Amino acid sequence: MEMADKQDAPTAVAVVDPDGVVSGWSEGGRLLLGWTAEDTVGRPVTELLVDPPPSGFPEGYGAGPDPTGFIPLRHQDGSTVDSVVAAHPLFGPDGRALGHVVTVQRWGRRPVIADRAFEQSPFALGVYDPELRFLWINASSGRVIAHSEEQVLGKKYREVLPEFDRTLFPERDDKPYTDALAEVARTGEATRLITVFRPRGSNYANAWATSIWPVRDAEGRVRAVANWGFDMSAEYWARQRLLILNQASGGIGRTLDVIGTAQELAMTPVPRFVDLVSVDLFDEVLRGEEPPSVSAFAPGETIGLIRAAQHSAKDGADRAPGPTKPVTHPPGSVAARCMATGRSTVELATDPGQGGEWAFGPGLAADPAHWPPGNPVIDESIAADGLTGRITVPLLARGALLGVVAFSRLDRPEAFTADDLILAEELTAKAAVAIDNARRYSRERTTALTLQRSLLPQGLPTQEAVDVASRYLPGGAAAEVGGDWFDVIPLSGARVALVVGDVVGHGLHASASMGRLRTAVRTLADVDLPPDELLTHLDDLVLHLASDLQPTGHFQPTGETGATCLYTVYDPVSRRLTLASAGHPLPLIISPDGTRTPVPAQPGPPLGIGGLPFEATELELPEGSLLALYTDGLVESRERDVDQRVAELQRALNHSATSLEALCDTVMDAMLPEHRTDDAALLLARTHALDPHHVADWDIDPDPAQVPRARKFAVDQVDAWGLEEAAFVTELVVSELVTNAIRYGEPPIKLRLIRDTSLICEVSDSSNTAPHLRRARAFDEGGRGLLLVAQLTQGWGTRHTTNGKTIWCAQPLPEPGPH
Repeated sequence: MEMADKQDAPTAVAVVDPDGVVSGWSEGGRLLLGWTAEDTVGRPVTELLVDPPPSGFPEGYGAGPDPTGFIPLRHQDGSTVDSVVAAHPLFGPDGRALGHVVTVQRWGRRPVIADRAFEQSPFALGVYDPELRFLWINASSGRVIAHSEEQVLGKKYREVLPEFDRTLFPERDDKPYTDALAEVARTGEATRLITVFRPRGSNYANAWATSIWPVRDAEGRVRAVANWGFDMSAEYWARQRLLILNQASGGIGRTLDVIGTAQELAMTPVPRFVDLVSVDLFDEVLRGEEPPSVSAFAPGETIGLIRAAQHSAKDGADRAPGPTKPVTHPPGSVAARCMATGRSTVELATDPGQGGEWAFGPGLAADPAHWPPGNPVIDESIAADGLTGRITVPLLARGALLGVVAFSRLDRPEAFTADDLILAEELTAKAAVAIDNARRYSRERTTALTLQRSLLPQGLPTQEAVDVASRYLPGGAAAEVGGDWFDVIPLSGARVALVVGDVVGHGLHASASMGRLRTAVRTLADVDLPPDELLTHLDDLVLHLASDLQPTGHFQPTGETGATCLYTVYDPVSRRLTLASAGHPLPLIISPDGTRTPVPAQPGPPLGIGGLPFEATELELPEGSLLALYTDGLVESRERDVDQRVAELQRALNHSATSLEALCDTVMDAMLPEHRTDDAALLLARTHALDPHHVADWDIDPDPAQVPRARKFAVDQVDAWGLEEAAFVTELVVSELVTNAIRYGEPPIKLRLIRDTSLICEVSDSSNTAPHLRRARAFDEGGRGLLLVAQLTQGWGTRHTTNGKTIWCAQPLPEPGPH
């Protein structure tokens, strides 16, 4: 029995005699093909075929166990109807063949119950021919594309849904959905994908999980393409929020820089979440200071902040951060209220409950019960600024208010949801901790730098032995302050000590340890110890410091211990350089002709090891030699080994410069990268030789009768130098020092006068006993000599040598008298 229900597509029934002529035609044939019984009865059945065979009924139909087959038939209007044809032989009572009973159904026809099941499916279903013309869609699909089945049947997919010919997010390199359908029709390979699009008549993006597969006939040929899909917007956008948070985990707080971290926060959610982000911070936060309390602002007072970062979807990811600028938030503004209350505010330009769904489709986020109290706020005035929505979040970390962040949507019509508010607050909370860490680091780094610079020489002392210039550069902003240091120490006998060192570790501890070591070196240098002995005493000091830093009770250790140090002494009288190294790079010495002078020494163990000796090395230098003392931060590199970097340093030192100061700048520019990770110190010295006419010495026999002769030699030499005004004091101190050497010392005894920046008198003997300054009593016969020397001169001291000791004193040079 034939059914006329629209849900059951018509079936055509025809009776064909043995000669292939139609002898009977059903009403279903008219409904299916448009031909009436009058049109078809008495005519060959082959006239209904699009591709008729040469003769007779199509071969094979009704001859086997499966009487069905796929045959394109001609519709009365000239179109083609893809049909499934079944031919059943018809026999009389005597067994004679009377022809065939032929049934015809449109390709794709289903039983009624299956048809209803697919039609009522909550999933969107559709079938299209290989040219992507609509063959069938169910009601769910019709709602998605905002078309009924009657409106789209026979039309091409691209014509009905041109929006599916492009991607909603071109930056993701997604394939347009229409292209995916065409590819399945062309290749016959099924595919699955997630498609994000805005349904017809909606302003909200939905995410659909879809499958596309080919529909084949009995011969395996692709006759149609089918698809199904379901709305997974809630799951998809939840996953997108997690992806943004994951990106934030690796993208926010990469550097210990306040401005850099604010810029990372501004760039991370654009454009996947919002179109514009601005980050405003208190000026104190940028300076590394404690942010002000909100209670410090009087009611009705405008709050002034600094726009530390701002990023828009129009800026592009490669755009450099713009300069900071001051911004104000008047009382009563959303930002001011958020900072005062510590709570976020969501503003929407329109009420999403009217005229549409919430962003990403309806869900729990759209339920007002899931919004925090007071949210969202419908404020049509923000539309005047081109905004469709804005989330303002106070920037809070460890109970302190650092500023405020605004997340804005400009072009997209999707309304913010409660889940979006949670995402904005989580991004802000993560950034707030990172910004506060950067602020604290900046404060500690500034403190350490201030401490270190206060401990380094503020100005190099005046002396005639060498010309000196120095540079110290801390590591980049992302690196902690190190313990590099240098010093220039004038010594007795017109000599000078050049020192450079590096304390293990970084931060305040390293700076404090550096200050201790520099003070210790200066103290030991005043004792005039040789370089190897000085380093031995310094090694003991570092060991004591290490024991002092051991934790006791609940206190934690303050940091690492250990250091390296290079101590050199240059004598301009003999032009000899004596040096010893405790694990520090040896100096680079460039002769006046530009060649490198080798240093025949090996660095000893670093300070803090203990129990190992240090060796001193002595070499003679030509006048005008260039000494470069440096820390490892100047030559260390991940790309090159130390020898290559030292060779680069030598080439930089050979650069012609007008002064040592200019040469320091040239070397630092050439050797240090823009983003350095360690601090670096450089001390340059160009040697001088003291004029032989400015040095006079005499050998003195150990006889008290030699004292008057020594006085005469000294006075004559001072007069020869034109320093007559110094003759009286010189005569007295020579008398006292020579007398003490003859009385208490051991021969040989030598007197030496040196005219340098001061007039220096030295008396040497081979005894190791050192004199001591004491106050003589009223009736003591001795003990007043050194007191007299100390009162009449600028300074005095004892210098021990391998052959004994030297007592010296220095007096300022008077103005030369007239000749």
